[in-house]
Amino acid sequence: MSHVAQIKIPATYIRGGTSKGVFFSLQDLPKRAQVAGAARDAMLLRVIGSPDPYGKQTDGMGGATSSTSKTVIVAKSTVADHDVDYLFGQVAIDRAFVDWSGNCGNLSAAVGAFAISSGLVDAQCIPENGIATVRIWQKNISKTIIAHVPISNGEVQETGDFQLDGVTFAAAKIQVEFLDPAGGDGAMFPTGNIVDDLVVPGVGTLSATMINAGIPTIFVNAAELGYSGTELQDDINTDEKALAMFEAIRSHGAVQMGLIGHIDEAAARQHTPKVAIVATSADYLSSSGKSIAAADIDLSVRALSMGKLHHAMMGTAAVAIGTAAAIPGTLVNLAAGGGERDEVNFGHPSGTLLVGAKASLVAGQWTADKAVMSRSARVLMEGWVRIPGDSF
Repeated sequence: MSHVAQIKIPATYIRGGTSKGVFFSLQDLPKRAQVAGAARDAMLLRVIGSPDPYGKQTDGMGGATSSTSKTVIVAKSTVADHDVDYLFGQVAIDRAFVDWSGNCGNLSAAVGAFAISSGLVDAQCIPENGIATVRIWQKNISKTIIAHVPISNGEVQETGDFQLDGVTFAAAKIQVEFLDPAGGDGAMFPTGNIVDDLVVPGVGTLSATMINAGIPTIFVNAAELGYSGTELQDDINTDEKALAMFEAIRSHGAVQMGLIGHIDEAAARQHTPKVAIVATSADYLSSSGKSIAAADIDLSVRALSMGKLHHAMMGTAAVAIGTAAAIPGTLVNLAAGGGERDEVNFGHPSGTLLVGAKASLVAGQWTADKAVMSRSARVLMEGWVRIPGDSF
């Protein structure tokens, strides 16, 4: 019996922020995977090693967590005044499913660097030493991201002394700007309210801020669910009842936000919306054992991604946090002490993160101008990934 041989696809494995993903140049993909559809999804699933009923992704590049089961496709931009197009695919671990419904803010930090190193950015725009500004068109949500990438001797600088909580080693700092981060038609609050009553059968009626900035996110008060806001991953991820409760909140919130028509559709939209709990600042020990003092943060936030509590904070959710904090009266703003602010420093399971954001009240409606944060990125491996030729 003959078997189809493996094929090689040029790829780069990169850490961006607190996530890792397999990056591809669109032009390097097999022809049938250069367009959206079943072939592309099947190829990415095989690369990452999904679906895996064992939940380990042993036979692929995935790391068996939502933060490490990610793919990125980059190409020269087809949009005016942009350098590259960036498409993000969140790969499910135990199901044959790639979610294209949102962005990855952490991997956004690596897109500019990858684009420069791959020759996708005009060489005239790259200084010999200094900062290269890369304008990125985020195709999943049709938004602009600006990455400020450090350059040394004409090449991307990856090493440095910037320490990001949730990442073990220091690296070079990349500043990332998310312009007009409210999604869709610009309705930052899809319900029209900054705080809503969210009715979740079996859970109760919860106060919720449902915002679409960076990524659709549902914020609820930690105390309403019996939490302190200082929880670490094992406090929630080992509790099946808690995970089911958060999924119920996410599903009903998605309906109320108009993202889906019925809660049954939530299973096919795992990446969005996110669910996060907020609380006033408190002392706690991070997952690394680092002591976080209440006086050093404005509030505590814990967020779930792909059904599990995230080990740090998703970049897109950080945009939502920063934007919501800038708007008086949201649950995030109130947990941070209320009032007007243009930045917020919040605690998460791995430490702290400072996010700047600007929001404006225009004709009675809030709009998000931009959000800014510092991340880092580093190439871990480059070359080719191999998958069986008949797998897509």
